[in-house]
Amino acid sequence: MIKKIIVSTCLLLSFVSFAQEGTASPYSFFGIGDVRYKGTTEVRSMGGVAVEQDSIHINLDNPAAYANLKLTTFAIGGSYNATKLKTESESASTRRTTLDYLAVGVPLGKFGFGFGLIPYSSVGYKIESIAADASENSTRFKGSGGLNKVFLGVGYSIIPGLSIGADAHYNFGKIETSSLEFVTGIPVGTRELNKIDLSGVNFNAGMMYQTKITKKLTFYSSLNYTLESTLTSTNTRNISTGLLNSNFDITVVDTTDDVVYKSDLTLPSKITFGAGIGESKKWLLGAQFSTRDAGSLANNYNDMANVTYEKQQKFSVGGYYIPNYNSFTSYTKRIVYRAGLRYEKTGLIVDSEAINDIGFTLGLGMPITGSFSNVNFGFELGKKGTTNSNLVQENYANFSVSLSLNDKWFEKRKFN
Repeated sequence: MIKKIIVSTCLLLSFVSFAQEGTASPYSFFGIGDVRYKGTTEVRSMGGVAVEQDSIHINLDNPAAYANLKLTTFAIGGSYNATKLKTESESASTRRTTLDYLAVGVPLGKFGFGFGLIPYSSVGYKIESIAADASENSTRFKGSGGLNKVFLGVGYSIIPGLSIGADAHYNFGKIETSSLEFVTGIPVGTRELNKIDLSGVNFNAGMMYQTKITKKLTFYSSLNYTLESTLTSTNTRNISTGLLNSNFDITVVDTTDDVVYKSDLTLPSKITFGAGIGESKKWLLGAQFSTRDAGSLANNYNDMANVTYEKQQKFSVGGYYIPNYNSFTSYTKRIVYRAGLRYEKTGLIVDSEAINDIGFTLGLGMPITGSFSNVNFGFELGKKGTTNSNLVQENYANFSVSLSLNDKWFEKRKFN
């Protein structure tokens, strides 16, 4: 049954992922857009902490975790996001429903492998800058698209408690942006349209280690390193004159020939380390830290004089609690209760203001009776950006849900 679910879902969502507009953040104007992927629902509900060698949940942050799967696992997750955007004088609200990931993990003795699709980043904004003087040009900016990742990874258990792994990601996507200059009150403007095709490959290597420190307590640790990689950007640009309306639409009257050129964007290396302590199948408390250099993500369409980039850093603290994972009399005692906190320096600086992101998370893991499968729910409240220097602050609430379906594959059936 799980095989049929995987095949039909993969076929459907491989098309859906390209069409979704996953953000309305004005900060998605920069770089490769707003990075939406924060881990699986289970990991995200713990603030991003992913240090345990789980046997029935896929860990997409460290490929070494594939070696610890005991059952073939199909995971799919999605989110509903509600955001209030505000400046010092104005505010607006947005809502989005998105696919977060689609993955399969398969155990093969000491080995395990995983593959899937992650809609990694999104571009989605509409910004209007109205000139105070009617004789000066006003500007409208509009953008859509994003970057997706298809991945394949393998993990290997060297000895009990110690595993290593590596995976490869093929990155691909399209971004379309436009800027329209016009004089207020005159329904004719000049538009610059950019269409960007992105492609490239990057690699991760990881290690996970756990050991007993007392009869009940276990120490967990995780280390992951992402190599620096290059995204090839094929850019197509044209300039046109057209009639405009209040919905950011333009009817083209005259246009120039397309200009096509290529440039390279640099995705910097990243290192992530996490550690935790807990009682197996009972509770866990952990912390995780990641850092990466600024990289080189500015392109011709998003390079601005008042914008710079710095090192990105993320701090996470979180864990889970299970009252009694094998209780036969109480379903609520088998529920996994999760919580966490995270603080992230996104690496983006606008008008000398660092754009930071902070969030508080909660989650529930609901076991499906009679199986090792489960449904997971997550909730996150957070704030990104600031209203200083007339910038935009985003106050958001995310509700996420995922399925983790588990079954045995490659098992020879015996009948008496």
